[in-house]
Amino acid sequence: MLSLIVVLPLFGFLCGSVFGRFLGLGVSFITTLCVFLSFLISFNLLLDIILTGNVYILNLLPWINIDSLNLDWHFCFDSLTAIMLVIVTFISTLVHLYSTEYMEYDPHLTRFMSYLSLFTFFMLILVTANNFLQMFVGWEGVGVSSYLLINFWFTRIQANKAAIKAMLVNRVGDFALLLALFTIFFIFNSLNYDIVFTLTPFFENYRIVFGPFELPVLDFICLFLFLGAMGKSAQLGLHTWLPDAMEGPTPVSALIHAATMVTAGVFLISRCSYFFEFSPFVLNFIILIGSATAFFASTTGLFQNDMKKVIAYSTCSQLGYMIFACGLSSYEVGLFHLSNHAFFKALLFLGAGSVIHALSDEQDMRKMGGVRRILPFSYSIMLIGSFALMGFPFLAGFYSKDVILEVSYATFTIAGHFSYILGVLAAFATAFYSIRLLYLVFLANPNGNKNVIFNAHEGTIRMTFPLFILCILSIFIGYLSKDLFIGFGTDFWGSALFVSPLNYALSDIEFIDWKIKILPLIITLLGASTSFLLYKYFINFYFNLKKNKNFILAYTFFNKKWYFDRMYNEFITQNALDNSYNYFYKTVDRGLVEKIGPFGIVNEIKSCASTIKNTQSGFILDYLTYFLISLSFIYIFI
Repeated sequence: MLSLIVVLPLFGFLCGSVFGRFLGLGVSFITTLCVFLSFLISFNLLLDIILTGNVYILNLLPWINIDSLNLDWHFCFDSLTAIMLVIVTFISTLVHLYSTEYMEYDPHLTRFMSYLSLFTFFMLILVTANNFLQMFVGWEGVGVSSYLLINFWFTRIQANKAAIKAMLVNRVGDFALLLALFTIFFIFNSLNYDIVFTLTPFFENYRIVFGPFELPVLDFICLFLFLGAMGKSAQLGLHTWLPDAMEGPTPVSALIHAATMVTAGVFLISRCSYFFEFSPFVLNFIILIGSATAFFASTTGLFQNDMKKVIAYSTCSQLGYMIFACGLSSYEVGLFHLSNHAFFKALLFLGAGSVIHALSDEQDMRKMGGVRRILPFSYSIMLIGSFALMGFPFLAGFYSKDVILEVSYATFTIAGHFSYILGVLAAFATAFYSIRLLYLVFLANPNGNKNVIFNAHEGTIRMTFPLFILCILSIFIGYLSKDLFIGFGTDFWGSALFVSPLNYALSDIEFIDWKIKILPLIITLLGASTSFLLYKYFINFYFNLKKNKNFILAYTFFNKKWYFDRMYNEFITQNALDNSYNYFYKTVDRGLVEKIGPFGIVNEIKSCASTIKNTQSGFILDYLTYFLISLSFIYIFI
């Protein structure tokens, strides 16, 4: 029964890809039904684990048996896997149902639904794996599937570029992850989770030589595991692919950026908590990168004009919160925020898709406005989704984001307080751009085409039902699940997560000053109020402010994403291409290789043949001379 969780999405993909031309619109029904059945089995599994605390290991079939490398297709169903299964299959089911109308008039609907199921299948492989190599199969599979989905409209140049960018940036992280896996096998002589995690404490003081450096082996492994997670979870430095991935259809954005691919990095760090707890250096590095990502992405979203890119940068920012929560050894808090974020971020993306669909595919917020009365349902769900994202009291985001900030302060370390400060500043920026999005799209005076606005309309039940379900969960899921995830005395996580007693700080949040606890809420309300008042009553002041030279510099800096793309293109990519052409192509390929390679050999043979040809004079006296000289050499040397 448990194997059906993984097999059903694969069956949906095969039906759509192999028999799609015969089934037609029936592919939408089959793929949606398969993922829904997978969700039902996953939910039943979660209830069983909550009630009994069981861990199920399913040995499907043999896979690799080479010397000491013995791997089977093992599926592990513990509490961490069960949570991820429910989130992935639930969001995927709603995205499948939503897509049946959103992509209804696309001629390649069957291909799109097949890709969605393929993506879901590989994500399930990733989270159910019981060894690192099987996990890497799912890891690479979601990368390939995301390439296919981002590049679904492959006739668009921007879609091609965005898909290639996502693939190449993720290759950097994947290469680091491979180095970590090679090191794990070299040190532990196994890739099975159970064996490796059991032996980890015995290698705490073991060191490995890497070039001119001698490093603790667990620091080395954890560092490269985190670099792999940085690629998938779009952390600072490897984040540039995430906003550009908006070129795919909006349901793709909801699936990739809400609960699935981008959270793979958080899942990997949580799964490998047995490693990270023995590497304080890497934990501090995770805190630094995660908090910097939260701050960077939130400030970048302040002045973006594309509706989907604003929400994409909010995803990047929230992933920063999850990552630095893991760096604080509060893996359960990071997973709690992952769970809550999945629902309200899917709600925001699908709600944005509903607005874009109603406004004839317009995504620029400056060309919207005044659709609150025309699209009241979309306005309601975007309002709830934005408030949940901000961490408004008693909505889903409030319960998890505030706990992350409280834990960061309660650690009483420099890294913890640094992350707390950046997290609070990111909360201000998040509230600001969330209200800005709501005002420009729904409350401002209409700025778009008159015919487009007059013809705008809500979707049918296939689009509104998923939004309604996500809306309800975005309100209540944080309150309903907080005791399960982070409640004192909960034994839900069991052996899925490991936290060293020295690093445990969740209980300390009860003893910090109430002013520290309430500060994020005050900052959030301040950011929301500032945004609303600025765009509602002080728009002329804001217009004049945008003429100021210093403000223009700041506006451009944030609007151009801190110039990360420009820096990569001009200083790294372009220099690499120039050097490759000037040195490797001209000097090595066209020079050295051609001189000593096939062309050089051919030219030498031609030269020798031409020289020998010149000896053919046609005079018998010359031939007799050559004959006598040859005989003389033979007689002398032989």
